[in-house]
Amino acid sequence: MDSQPLIIGLETATMAGSIAICRGEEVLATSNGDPGTSHSNTLLSDLDQLVKQTGIALGAVDLFAVSSGPGSFTGLRIGIATVKALAVTLKRACVGVPTLEAIAHAAGESELTVVLLPAGRGEVFVQSFSVSAGERVTALDAPSHLSPRTAIERYAHEKNICWTGEGMRVHSELIKGFAEALGVDLFDVVEAKDKSLGMVWKLAPLPVNLARHVASLALARLVQNEVHTADQLQAIYVRPSDAELKV
Repeated sequence: MDSQPLIIGLETATMAGSIAICRGEEVLATSNGDPGTSHSNTLLSDLDQLVKQTGIALGAVDLFAVSSGPGSFTGLRIGIATVKALAVTLKRACVGVPTLEAIAHAAGESELTVVLLPAGRGEVFVQSFSVSAGERVTALDAPSHLSPRTAIERYAHEKNICWTGEGMRVHSELIKGFAEALGVDLFDVVEAKDKSLGMVWKLAPLPVNLARHVASLALARLVQNEVHTADQLQAIYVRPSDAELKV
């Protein structure tokens, strides 16, 4: 079992954030943050506590992974700075996993998964993916930031969609309204099983711990030798920050 790489995954792109320590695909321990508390106040202490809980040494970690965006600008900077510091200090590789890709991975197998994540200013980040039975996630378009209505309209012509992400939860009534207007059956993922006839939209539950999916996708990148040095790790912002928009 110890031959499997030891990976720490950090997810700070969402309000709550999370941490996962994994040995290969095995999840050793997880921690979920508080959406009401800044990552800057809790991330390092939560990580330290989780490391002590598992009994591992940071020096034994093979790969540090972090959600690279889009998402909270402050959260992204904190998470990426933390992983860069760990990678440099311990001379380890690191990898950034796009936030929307990790959310799609968490939703499970689907020919078309549309991820919606709140982007501020009444908009959502949106991107579509396919997720294979082997959990390979393939981006079908580029991430963008749109109004919720425009984002849903972009994919409304599709026969079968798995909607997921915090933006899906926030705007579920809008999705339901589109489904009713189009005559599309709408189910949660469990109810939608075996309902393959006609147009079916599914609402996937939100992941309890997104960091474990960041770690899982990082493992796949490690196997393919698609990891980075600290100076290569970059955030995916998609849109300018509020501070930049005010300039």
